[in-house]
Amino acid sequence: MSESETSGHYEKNSLSLTGSVAMGTGVMIGAGIFALTGQVAEQAGGLFPLAFLAAAIVAGFSSYSYVKMAQKYPSAGGIGMFLMKAYGKGTVTAGMALLMYFSMVINESLVARTFGTYTLQLMNVKDTTFWTPALGVGLLIVVFLINIMSTSFIGKFSLVTAAIKIGGILIFAGAGLYVSGLSFEAVGVTERTSSTNFLSATALALLAYKGFTTITNSGSEIKEPKKNIGRSIIWSLSICLVVYLLVALAVSGNLSVSQIIEHRDYALSKAAEPAFGQWGRYFTVGLAVIATISGLLASTFAVSRMLAMLSEMKLVPHKHFGMPGDMQKHTLVYTIVIAIALTIFFDLGRIASLGAIFYIVMDLAIHWGVLRHLKEDVKANTAILVTAIVLDIVILGAFAWMKATSDMLVIWVSIVGFIVIFAGERWFLARVNDSDHEHQHNE
Repeated sequence: MSESETSGHYEKNSLSLTGSVAMGTGVMIGAGIFALTGQVAEQAGGLFPLAFLAAAIVAGFSSYSYVKMAQKYPSAGGIGMFLMKAYGKGTVTAGMALLMYFSMVINESLVARTFGTYTLQLMNVKDTTFWTPALGVGLLIVVFLINIMSTSFIGKFSLVTAAIKIGGILIFAGAGLYVSGLSFEAVGVTERTSSTNFLSATALALLAYKGFTTITNSGSEIKEPKKNIGRSIIWSLSICLVVYLLVALAVSGNLSVSQIIEHRDYALSKAAEPAFGQWGRYFTVGLAVIATISGLLASTFAVSRMLAMLSEMKLVPHKHFGMPGDMQKHTLVYTIVIAIALTIFFDLGRIASLGAIFYIVMDLAIHWGVLRHLKEDVKANTAILVTAIVLDIVILGAFAWMKATSDMLVIWVSIVGFIVIFAGERWFLARVNDSDHEHQHNE
């Protein structure tokens, strides 16, 4: 590996505490509010605001392992490095790291399609089947071009857009709550509500918080990482919880559950009309555009660097394909290409489902790795780790059961994904080890 590939990837101390919080909230709010509100309501019925609260509790317990690991091992590799510390350089580490990578790329395609869905609210277009993914693909290409710029630019851009969209969303929530007269008729048990449905909705809502993991992938670039990574995660989760609950209550105060489900791909736009009239649509679409652009910028920034680190660690294969530039640029290209393919071939609901399954399985591996191998090293609390594992197993089991009975394609695609990822990694790592042994023998 050339020097250009192993150095200069990361701008040390280029992200402040404020900038890293903006990055975390940028990813979470971009996906959580605009893409998932209707999807969560479709499963939880009138209890969908509580599903966001339950997901925040699960994310809070989950974040404990990441904070402990990041404080001990701050790294641009983030989760990839955490897994290697727990499981060594093997198939489990490589496979689970790729699950995280693909869950983040899936999230990017989710946000890209959300951009297309909301943007079409301003146009008189009947063929949404074509234009929704087409607009999403266009945004991904723009994000790729912006990501070629420096880390400091992306951090500043994330900070500005985070302030705009959080302020705008709070205005939406405040106006929606005022117009509703604080009457939340849609909140409560409905015909869709059951314990299994609620837990399944919580699994989906968890995607609205998983953006905190992007902060750990920028560990080497955050100022005073051992102190600020944990602070960034806690602040990001807290801000998003408040925003999500306010928006969920505002939506439930202006739309019935059936209306939220009917307009699930753009529920916020529909809920803004009682408060703002026709201008509500423009206002909400504008916020969605800002949120999705900033969310994609922050996500591609983090996930491409994670894949570059995994490549440098020789955990995943890497080919230049004749492309100029360093490895970081190449992994950015791979990330955008995969996100474009997902944006074209999958709808919002299935994208979110795949992302939830991949993420929760990887999350379980992180907690188990810390509990089994690193608890003493990182000074972690056993009770918190066990609670995080139990919560993940419960919501993943409920979610898998729901999908098995309603959309088996998601389960089959997930199973095929697991097989391809882990079998492929086993084959690749065996070749790498054989090559290393042959090289040592020749020496």
